[in-house]
Amino acid sequence: MEPMEIALEEARLAAARGEVPVGAVVVGADGTILARAGNRVEADHDAAAHAEMLALRVAGQVRGSARLPDCDLVVTLEPCPMCAQAIGFFRIRRLIFGAYDPKSGGVEHGARIYDASSSHHRPEVVGGVRETEAAALLRGFFAGRR
Repeated sequence: MEPMEIALEEARLAAARGEVPVGAVVVGADGTILARAGNRVEADHDAAAHAEMLALRVAGQVRGSARLPDCDLVVTLEPCPMCAQAIGFFRIRRLIFGAYDPKSGGVEHGARIYDASSSHHRPEVVGGVRETEAAALLRGFFAGRR
C-alpha cells in the first residue's frame, strides 16, 4: 500500500474515533514505513496529539534519533504551524500532504513556517497529493458535526 493510502486509512480510523480525520506516515529512504498515526487529540486529552507529531515521535524512537534527514512525512492535511515547526526540527527530507488548509495551515498558508528567517530547515514540500479525497474526508466529518 502506498504511503498516502496508509495516511488516508489512519485519517478514516481517526474519524471513526471522533477525531478530526488526519493521518500521517513516516517513510524511510528505502520505502519502509517507520511510523503511522491518526489524530488523538480528544482520546489523549492532548492538544498536541496531531497525527504528524505522533508519527514523528514514534519514528524518532524507532530510529533512535531526534533527526530523520533521510525520511519523508506523508500527511493528509497541510500541517499546522506547530507540526510544520516539528517537521523542521526532525529535519524531515520531504513533506508530502493532501488537502490544503487555508485557515490553519502553516506551510503554504498562514505562518508559512519554512519561509521565516528563523526556520532552521526547509524540507522539500509537495502539496495536493490526493487532495480531493483528503478534503472530502474532512468535509464529511465536519458536515456530520454541524
